[in-house]
Formats: sequence, C-alpha cells, structure tokens
Amino acid sequence: MSTHDTTRHPLSPTPRTTLTRSKERGATDRAALDEVLDAGLLCHLGLLLGGSPVVLPTIYGRVGDTLYLHGSTGAGNMRAAIDHEISIAVTHVDGLVYARAAMHFSMNYRSAVIRGRAVLVTDAAERDEALRVIVEHSAPGAWDRVRPPDRKEMAATMVLAVDLTEASVKVRAGGPRDDSGDIDNGGVWAGVLPLRQVWGEPIPSADLEAGIEVPDDVVARVTPTAVPVS
Repeated sequence: MSTHDTTRHPLSPTPRTTLTRSKERGATDRAALDEVLDAGLLCHLGLLLGGSPVVLPTIYGRVGDTLYLHGSTGAGNMRAAIDHEISIAVTHVDGLVYARAAMHFSMNYRSAVIRGRAVLVTDAAERDEALRVIVEHSAPGAWDRVRPPDRKEMAATMVLAVDLTEASVKVRAGGPRDDSGDIDNGGVWAGVLPLRQVWGEPIPSADLEAGIEVPDDVVARVTPTAVPVS
C-alpha cells in the first residue's frame, strides 16, 4: 500500500456490504465514506480473539483508500488482527427522532462499516507516515510541533492497514416517519432533537511550565459559544 496514494476508488458492493434493510439509506458514493471517516475520532474494531468475538474502540487515520490503526506490539488484540478479516465501524449520532408512536422513534445518524484484512505495515517510511496521519486525524497541526516517536517507541508500536474498498455507508436524516393514522389523531409532539459534539476550553497540564501559550492549532479547535435558538 502506497503512503502517497490519495486516489478515491468507488465502493464495490459485495454480499457483505449490501444493505438488506432500509436500502434507501445506503450511500454508494465513495465521497460519503470519506466524509463519515474524516469526521470521526473513534472507530470500533471487531475481530476474533481466542475464538470469541470482541469489539474494541480505537483511534485511526486515513490516506486515500487505506485506513490505519496502531497499537502496542504487546497487545493481544492487535496481534490477533494481523492477516485476518476484521470489521471496523464509525458512527455519528446527529439527533434523536421523536415520533407519535413508540415504534417509530429513531435516530439521525451517519455510519460506515469496513470489512477487510488487516495487514501489518513493515515498511519504515509507511509506518512513520501512518503514525503522522493518525495523530493529525484527531489533532490537526500537532505532529510538526511535538517530539516525533523515538526508536524505542517505534519498536513497541505496530501499525495495521486496511483497504477501504469493501465498505458500506448508511445515513438517516429528517423527521419521524409516522403512520398517517397517528398524524391524523394528533395530540403528540413529534420532531428532532439535534445532537452535536463541541470542543471546550483547553485545560493546561498540571505540570506545564509558566509562559507556555495554548498552540494556535488547539485554539482553532475550540467551539464558539452557540447562539441560543429563539
């Protein structure tokens, strides 16, 4: 896998990634997959560990058609994933959908599921780039101003790469889908309660020396105070 390949290939539908329910919510455009992945901070990695399924939260980074994960060389879950089929899920909840009937309550969301084989990255240049990508994905601008990994840290870290070709994207947006009879009966509030994640004010480390200002790349992430909806 090239560290410089930034091409975007269309999603290839397979029996494992073809939606069987609510097919109208599926997105086949590769840009939809990129949007879900690039907006996320955490993925859930599903694999078999000791013959039993396990799902683990972990951070990630993406370059072109490759998703990178990293972890300790001593982590059993990472070793168990090497050269095996895994599943990766990223989900954003955008709102709670209130309906007039209990069975029509729902959530607005954007989700992606990737199926593929985890490949151990052994090329030194690709490992360096993958770690940079993972850090920059969650903390843009940080990599170039902090100490890079040293030889000991690199020896204790493994990087896995997963191809993004086999993936599915599912999106739900809009209001409730109530039955016409419930709408006609009236008397029950229906609508959407939006949900959003915001960054707060930076909290300096307890051992930070005096005179160190908050970096511009951190300040840039702080979410402005929301204006109340009248």
